[in-house]
Amino acid sequence: MQENENRLFKFPKFQDLIIFEDDNLIVINKPPFVASLDDRTGGEINILRLAKKYHADAQVCHRLDKDTSGILLIAKNPETYRLVSIEFERRRVDKNYHAIIGGTHTFDNLLVDLPILNQGNKNVSIDRANGKAAETIFNSIRYFKHFTLVNCKPITGRMHQIRIHLATQHAAIVGDSMYRGKPVYLSQIKKRGFTMSKDQEELPIMKRFALHAHSVRFSIDGKEYAFDAPYPKDFATLLKQLEKFDS
Repeated sequence: MQENENRLFKFPKFQDLIIFEDDNLIVINKPPFVASLDDRTGGEINILRLAKKYHADAQVCHRLDKDTSGILLIAKNPETYRLVSIEFERRRVDKNYHAIIGGTHTFDNLLVDLPILNQGNKNVSIDRANGKAAETIFNSIRYFKHFTLVNCKPITGRMHQIRIHLATQHAAIVGDSMYRGKPVYLSQIKKRGFTMSKDQEELPIMKRFALHAHSVRFSIDGKEYAFDAPYPKDFATLLKQLEKFDS
């Protein structure tokens, strides 16, 4: 986490992240700027550590990129972890992400089927010869003059899958510099009445890429689970500004 993010971002209590809990499962709405699991250095705060402080046997069932917000499943015992893992492996977990992308794009059940090669160190590429199968379905939800809110349904679960698949459609997620996505500034969309002192540096409306794990559906031992996660403040603020100044 960058130094300015450390100052600006206050991590809430783990209990405040929980949107569902029973004897076997915890479902949270993960905030941005927090890793799901331990990194190599082991120095940063992450969801796994916080979950284990809350429940000693907790295991994170999947991961979200550090900057991605939204639904994260945490098992409270080894058997639930095994069952949820099987559902993910057999592609029976219905996941939906919302992304704000640059440009106006009409996606109507667009299937992007491009293999992804994990080159290590969080670097991935599209590689038809050596990559692993990767499929994502995209649907446009709302159009603005210069941006689009998109629903992203990953069928597989490759690293950076949604991000790189959108980039192949010339529709990078705003703020996603790794895939040439540009941040959104208020001066860019509010061209009238925007003033700023000369010595003040304008910051983007959203200080990360605009991707949120919005909903998940799955079943364990015949019991159906379905969850939705509200947008975090930064994602909601960007949408509000686009609705106000870019509609």
